Amino acid sequence: MKAWKHFKTITHHRFLVMEGCFKVGLYKQGLLHDLSKYSPSEFLAGVKYYQGNRSPNNAQREDIGYSSAWLHHKGRNLHHYEYWIDYSTKEIPGGMAPARMPEKYVVEMLMDRIAACKIYNGESYTPKDPLAYYRKGRENAPIHPETRALLERLLCMLAKRGEKATFSYIRRKVLRKRR
Repeated sequence: MKAWKHFKTITHHRFLVMEGCFKVGLYKQGLLHDLSKYSPSEFLAGVKYYQGNRSPNNAQREDIGYSSAWLHHKGRNLHHYEYWIDYSTKEIPGGMAPARMPEKYVVEMLMDRIAACKIYNGESYTPKDPLAYYRKGRENAPIHPETRALLERLLCMLAKRGEKATFSYIRRKVLRKRR
């Protein structure tokens, strides 16, 4: 039963991200979003740790100290800022540093956060939820300053003006260079 519930949850999540991506013109990203979640290394861990009200990755971390599903996932999905962490030759020679994310992946990250909040908050979801969730982990997140600035601008706009205005801004201003 948990396998079916997990499958429905990740499929619903993908649908919500696809819907948001399509609204801003990111058709390919919408179609390909999170396909790795159906791979055995992610799906089986998701089933084992499925709870329905939060990411199974957190439950796996609590159980064994890390999430093998997350490690697999972040290395294959460019909409996660963790994908963009690399060795630095400038800021911290030999250390790790965040690289700037292309705007289309920042936008997909926004859609991912919106969808996750809609899934886990259900009927109580508001456009303020993605910003509130982001603020919980912001201090420790190694995100490039330009990526952080864009993501925070979009999250604040979403919280204040809603999806319609934010998605319009994304189409007109953020992704206009791509056309």
